[in-house]
Amino acid sequence: MVEYTDGPASPNFAPVPLKGTISFPELIHAPISENLKKALSYAPHQSLIAWGVPFTIDNAVLLTDESVYVKLDPLTTQWLVFLHTSDERPPVINKDGFISPMRGAGQLGEHAADYVICYADGTEERLPIRRRYEIGAFQRGWGENSFLAVAAHKPHPLRAHHEQMNPTWGRSQTRAASADSMAWTNWLWAWHNPYPEKTIVGIRLEPVSGSIVLSAISSGTASEQPFRWQSRHKALLRLPMDMKFEPGLDQDGLLSQIQLDLGQIISATPRLTYPNVTWDETYNNALPTQTDREVLVEYTAHPDAHFHLSLGTTQMQIPVAAVGQSMPGADISTPTDCDLTAIPPAKQRVIVRVVDRQSGKPVAVKIHIHGSADEYLAPVDRHRIMNPAWYEDYSADFVHLGAHQCTYIPGETNVDLPLGKVFIEVSKGFEIRPVRQVVHVTPETEEIRIEIDKVLHWREKGWVTADTHVHFLSPMTALLEGAAEGVNIVNLLASQWGELMTNVGDFDGTNTWGSPQTGGEGEYLVRVGT
Repeated sequence: MVEYTDGPASPNFAPVPLKGTISFPELIHAPISENLKKALSYAPHQSLIAWGVPFTIDNAVLLTDESVYVKLDPLTTQWLVFLHTSDERPPVINKDGFISPMRGAGQLGEHAADYVICYADGTEERLPIRRRYEIGAFQRGWGENSFLAVAAHKPHPLRAHHEQMNPTWGRSQTRAASADSMAWTNWLWAWHNPYPEKTIVGIRLEPVSGSIVLSAISSGTASEQPFRWQSRHKALLRLPMDMKFEPGLDQDGLLSQIQLDLGQIISATPRLTYPNVTWDETYNNALPTQTDREVLVEYTAHPDAHFHLSLGTTQMQIPVAAVGQSMPGADISTPTDCDLTAIPPAKQRVIVRVVDRQSGKPVAVKIHIHGSADEYLAPVDRHRIMNPAWYEDYSADFVHLGAHQCTYIPGETNVDLPLGKVFIEVSKGFEIRPVRQVVHVTPETEEIRIEIDKVLHWREKGWVTADTHVHFLSPMTALLEGAAEGVNIVNLLASQWGELMTNVGDFDGTNTWGSPQTGGEGEYLVRVGT
């Protein structure tokens, strides 16, 4: 049996004792598919926390071809959460060799069963259980998730392979794991009880098609659907004075110092501080300083979620709704205290346009934007968390000396910004005066226009800027970066590194990207060679 905990338990939910009809070892002799039998060793057993909801798994309820009544200890509740899964339902091929209707391997929308909630007053509430709606298969094909249920392990962050060893280098670059393709996948379905004041005394399970395994039930309260998290938010965690941030993730993607029950930490990174008070007076590409005690935390959570902090001997829970408000006893001047402060969310979609002051035309540039808490604000189509490692830095981004994050844009980009002050840096090689500018974003802000000036005219005097040694970028990314850095010629090298070949497929011996022959203006060129 497999055990896991994908985060702390919410105080809003508690397990419901479930008197099952069959033990998990006995399922090997039950009328279920051979593939389900082979997966039994991966079925979770005993205690489990999934998506912040605690469950106690003892015997299972197997539903095949006869109704099953399960008596419950009397309870009143706003929500019931079912931890269940269904056996496979292979599609049927008709006499003409076709599958019709084609519902996918998961049999989308097929009526699997009815769960009938029995109240103490004799009334009942019938709940249709449909495949890929309220329940899913124990193993699923790619993309065959459920519409109203979630796989019973919440998604979690990953660290890039060079930061923390990961068996799949490529997957680690996504920095996220869906965690919904296990050998045995249970599904969580939360049912909102329309009669929370009425006492529930039992559940009658009535089969319609196929087999279902109900492992456990939990009950609780929530202001809305328990598994629907809100959009990304940010907070600043300040650790006690004698403590440093521990960035390592466990096998379930959890940090040791800060976790969420009805939600998930997306990322947590040490804060890099900038001279915001004198931003427009400081020089381009100046490095920020890193703090040991402050951590920028991105998260997504249910409105009723709680942060769980584990800071040495101090354990505390902080409601997500209270982040940013004063906490009892929080005095960061003493070495044992910490706090968690809300950072304004970046929800204002703004067009950032950089133009040449004289011509008014958009120009490719290198750009950096951060908010009032020094949080980096990437364009919507750029990395929020950059990777400067060797053969991993292939994107249109740049991290100056591992600290100052920038990206390259062709003169215009879309950025989600917080309301209030944002700090922008724009540069374009040696001949353009760099800009450091503070902009106040309001609900009416739709566009930020930045004008740049050419102050050195070396190009007009015949000088050409070139970079003869560039690796790994695609030719078009190299063309963008070259234009944004004011580099007229980029030599992108087709190379062999032992058994690794890079950019070899980009070499054809004829094309020069950016030339008039390839649709460019000829001012910025990329040539693939050796």
